[in-house]
Order: sequence, then C-alpha cells, then structure tokens
Amino acid sequence: MALEKIIKLDKIEIVGDYKILHVRTATIVSEDGNELSRTFHREALTPGTDVSGKDQEVIDLANLLWTQEIIDAYNASLTTYE
Repeated sequence: MALEKIIKLDKIEIVGDYKILHVRTATIVSEDGNELSRTFHREALTPGTDVSGKDQEVIDLANLLWTQEIIDAYNASLTTYE
C-alpha cells in the first residue's frame, strides 16, 4: 500500500479588463493508483504581482498578458477606490 501525494496546477482563468489570473492547484492523495482525496487551493494574481516561484505556465501567461499598459491601468484603478 503506497500512498502518493501530488500537487498540480489544475486551472488558470483570465478575468476582467486587467487580466487578473485566477489560479487553482489540486492536491491529490492516492493509494495504489486509487484517488482517496482531492482538495483545491485558489489564488488571484493581479497585474504586477511577483510570480517568480509559480508554475512556469503562470509565469508565461503573466509575462504575455501583463503589459506595462495593463499594469499602469490596474494601478490607476486602485487609486480610484481609495
């Protein structure tokens, strides 16, 4: 009976005008190939967030989507609500 725990990138969604990344990871525990449990962790990454240390796919999307124009527009929208 071998237990195995796998953490993997499960879903990435691109949301809104500012290209906010909603990232979901799954933690899967299995025994002899049979899944025993699956839990999820979610996080929202806003333009300009440091994504170093994240999954390479998340880094690539952030670099592609978060142009300086998007980052500036997002930061300007924050001052609107202060």
